[in-house]
Amino acid sequence: MLTRARCLMTTTGRLSAVLVDLSGTLHVEDTVIPGAVEALRRLRQCPLKVKFVTNTTKESKQMLVDRLQKLGFDIQPEEVFTSLTAARNLVEELKVRPMLFLQDSALPDFEGIDTTNPNAVVIGLAPDKFNYRPLNYAFRLLLEGAPLIAIHKARYYKKSDGLSLGPGPFVTGLEYATDVTATVVGKPETTFFREAVKTLGCSPEDALMIGDDVRDDVGGAQVAGMAGILVKTGKYRPGDEEKINPPPTTVCDSFSEAVYYICNKILKT
Repeated sequence: MLTRARCLMTTTGRLSAVLVDLSGTLHVEDTVIPGAVEALRRLRQCPLKVKFVTNTTKESKQMLVDRLQKLGFDIQPEEVFTSLTAARNLVEELKVRPMLFLQDSALPDFEGIDTTNPNAVVIGLAPDKFNYRPLNYAFRLLLEGAPLIAIHKARYYKKSDGLSLGPGPFVTGLEYATDVTATVVGKPETTFFREAVKTLGCSPEDALMIGDDVRDDVGGAQVAGMAGILVKTGKYRPGDEEKINPPPTTVCDSFSEAVYYICNKILKT
């Protein structure tokens, strides 16, 4: 059921691109959100460019795409824009040797990066590595002047057994302890969204974002000049739509309903 809608306007008068979140919007771990595979097929039949944008840092882009394809989604690696890619680009730009708070499954996206004698700290979602000894080592590096790079600062995310802490609390803890401000590269950063739509050859004003995170997906996209559709799956909690201003362009029960709204309410107006 459509629970909230505002008029969607673009600078050209028509929508030309859609950015789609992955975890919590299309799937939760190895479980497909009901109707999502079929809805993606319908979306691809519309005269729109589609890009998948994700803060997922638990696994490399290729592993993520392999997982999604096994779940039945028609998604190719070149269609996915990740915060891991944005973080690697920044590491290369700064010419630093990072201490990587990443799960081993995400390390292939940093292949070739020198991590010996680190002089920077990069934090993604790394549940197996968020313990005292490595965090204290990172703390000492930061006190010595190392930059802190947060792949994203999500508060929490959805797993099959419930909500779980994201990397945000650990990034914030290191910021608090060291008086260092992290450089955040993933959602909700404006540069992340603008780089994503740039790869599609359109402007943010002619695009919209679909996601389950009201701040990182919808709020970040709207600050970047896009419209935002919040779906009530994944990490969504009742009342989330009231947590940002302006509120989401539309709130839908699911990705399937969001696609229906786009195809039947926006494109046919």
